[in-house]
Amino acid sequence: MSFTNTPEGFRSGFVSFVGRPNTGKSTLTNALVGEKIAITANQPETTRRPIRGIVHRPDAQIIVVDTPGLHRPRTLLGERLNDVVQETFADVDVIGLTIPADEKIGPGDRWILENVRKVAPKTPIVGIVTKLDKASKDQVGAQLLALHEMLGGESEVVPVSATENTQIDVLLDVLTQQLPEGPKFYPDDHITDEDTESRISELIREAALSGLKDELPHSVAVEVDEILADENSDKLVIHAIIYVERPGQKSIIQGRDGRRMGRIIHNSRQEIIRLLGRNVYLDLRIKVLKNWQTDPKSLGRLGF
Repeated sequence: MSFTNTPEGFRSGFVSFVGRPNTGKSTLTNALVGEKIAITANQPETTRRPIRGIVHRPDAQIIVVDTPGLHRPRTLLGERLNDVVQETFADVDVIGLTIPADEKIGPGDRWILENVRKVAPKTPIVGIVTKLDKASKDQVGAQLLALHEMLGGESEVVPVSATENTQIDVLLDVLTQQLPEGPKFYPDDHITDEDTESRISELIREAALSGLKDELPHSVAVEVDEILADENSDKLVIHAIIYVERPGQKSIIQGRDGRRMGRIIHNSRQEIIRLLGRNVYLDLRIKVLKNWQTDPKSLGRLGF
């Protein structure tokens, strides 16, 4: 499907970022789109499915596909996430390889590049050095050279800071140049093709992940049960469930005297109100779904 009024020479297409988990792909996606569409947290593997954000420019429409980080999987969930990532790369027009400015390029980055080239041998790759604000000028310079070398010296390499909006326009220019000429795929007022329910469950998961350490974040999944209009007010009533794998994890999420859970409800409710532009009552419960990351039936139920 395409939309009319496309000027001559207009470019459009799909761009996907690839990198180790936690290299700033979701923050970068949000910065490019200009609105929060992908959740961010300090844990690796926060993103669990491709999320499309739409960047509208006078000369181009760029559809940014935020994907889970490519990694060596330890669970069935991990394997499915990798499959999703590889399917995405086979379909996009440009791939952005993200490497943080403050971490040396390592075997994990080379493994990712190798995998991407296997799946999409002809797709142009743009090197992106992220988290400029976390490194010195010398570190950034060395990282740009190292990434340029790793990509074979032919790809463009751009340094950015998504949190400080540095060089975002430069990156958009570089990505636009790599896209084919084509029509608009989405109307001008679209910023994502994510449905509201998915965005709500992600905002709850983001609040639940805040401050968690080690393995527990991977064990957290969220499902929105139902969204109802309150008959006596203009409030929406949202019933949702946080799933964990073990009873001990349930206690961690609840926190002492249920205080942590109270904070999760408060923080996610504020974000949901911002998203929907109306008042919300959030009914949030926790359930144990034993070893859901490795159980095909549970994964299917949660949409993986």
